[in-house]
Amino acid sequence: MNFASKSLLIIILVTLMRCQQPETTTVVTPDPVEINDFIGHWSLDIEGDMAVGWLGVTNDGFLDASLLWRGGSVVPVANVYIQGDRLIATRLSNRVRARDENGEATRSHQVTNTLEVFKKGDNEVYGYYLVPTNDGLGVDTTTFVGIKLPEITQKPDLSSLKFSEPVSLFNGKDLTGWRLLNENQKNGFSVENGVLVNNPVQPENGEHIRYGNIRTDQEFEDFNLTLEVNIPKGNNSGVYLRGIYEIQVLDSYGQPLDSHNMGALYSRITPSTAAEKPADTWQTLDITLIDRHITVILNGTKIIDNQPAYGPTGGAISHDVFAKGPIYLQGDHGKVSYRNIVLKPIIK
Repeated sequence: MNFASKSLLIIILVTLMRCQQPETTTVVTPDPVEINDFIGHWSLDIEGDMAVGWLGVTNDGFLDASLLWRGGSVVPVANVYIQGDRLIATRLSNRVRARDENGEATRSHQVTNTLEVFKKGDNEVYGYYLVPTNDGLGVDTTTFVGIKLPEITQKPDLSSLKFSEPVSLFNGKDLTGWRLLNENQKNGFSVENGVLVNNPVQPENGEHIRYGNIRTDQEFEDFNLTLEVNIPKGNNSGVYLRGIYEIQVLDSYGQPLDSHNMGALYSRITPSTAAEKPADTWQTLDITLIDRHITVILNGTKIIDNQPAYGPTGGAISHDVFAKGPIYLQGDHGKVSYRNIVLKPIIK
């Protein structure tokens, strides 16, 4: 075969190959987002019953964020960045994969959980929370939607507050007006000698019992709430305002100031001073919630003074910080007693 024939054969083969190739697919690159699109506080409604989160994003010379996911505390993320049309935030957790005969870890993984956030309009987001499965062979994906919370700019004038008639939330006789948040869990609350007592006893041997939290049938807007509480040594509970904000109830007497101590807005506001009494002592809480601001007086001492609540706390049952909600008491943490629970709605 001469050169001209070879050239003609190559041209024919190339033409045939091109005819067999699929049509080129046009890849549409999503429009990139701006950093300012995500700056602010976002209250998240997580897939599932009464599951809430919160994301706070700042840009003070570098992009940063803090995240609340379901329960626990508001914590700084491991990393946060913009990728194309989304904001990505990551959290790290340590998983022990193997132990020796003494129980010491011989192999661990730093597992990365990933939050992917997309904008939907000016004040809404949606996205996914990705958690690798324990065996590392897949990823559990949870969806969420969220709304942007408006900035808190001005403290309310507490001296001008007016109240309607007080509402006694506990009659000292039975649990009338209260019910479990989750009817599938066991109720550890009962009434003993005019006192509301929670005693989540676990069997010495046998399956762990899942005790539930109780809530009021009634729902409220802003209010002043007073109550007395007695906490045995080493125990804790919590009082949730509108089912959103937890005021910590804990035997923290003698401990350094912390946002997880008695009277704190859990993981958000640290008491200004320690006013706890020793364990097994009746203590008083006087709590005011007005316009997303909280004041707490513990045993006659003001420990939170009209401070802003920037978002829900762990265990919240609603992401809507403007909606009415119940008072709810934690029942799954430890033994605790309550009495004289009185709420005064604020007139607006």
